[in-house]
Amino acid sequence: MFSTARRTLATFAALGALALGGSAVAGAAQSSSSSASATPQGGPPAGAPAGRHSVNGKTEQALSGDTAAKVKAAALKKVSGTVERVETNVDSSAPYEAHIRKADGTEVEVQVSKSFDVTAVNTMQHP
Repeated sequence: MFSTARRTLATFAALGALALGGSAVAGAAQSSSSSASATPQGGPPAGAPAGRHSVNGKTEQALSGDTAAKVKAAALKKVSGTVERVETNVDSSAPYEAHIRKADGTEVEVQVSKSFDVTAVNTMQHP
């Protein structure tokens, strides 16, 4: 009988240790995901489309229609490649930008003015 009580106590102790360890792991995972979802400076806010970022509370927006076509044409006139996206630009004086993947695989951001002139070409640095 003493042996049964000891086994029962050992079983409860083991289950308690597993529960405590599991909650510690869950707490660490929760803490990690909370900090990972925080918006880094210049990163997209939660729920923003991939590839877009914010500066001073303004988030880049996808371009459409005639403006998108003109930005794309201006960018491709300067840099050949595949246009990944065209959008507003929130981190420089040029109001528009086109993201282009060149044939060698490098990615550039082509900044375009209101008059659809290319003002800068920046090589993208990915972490």
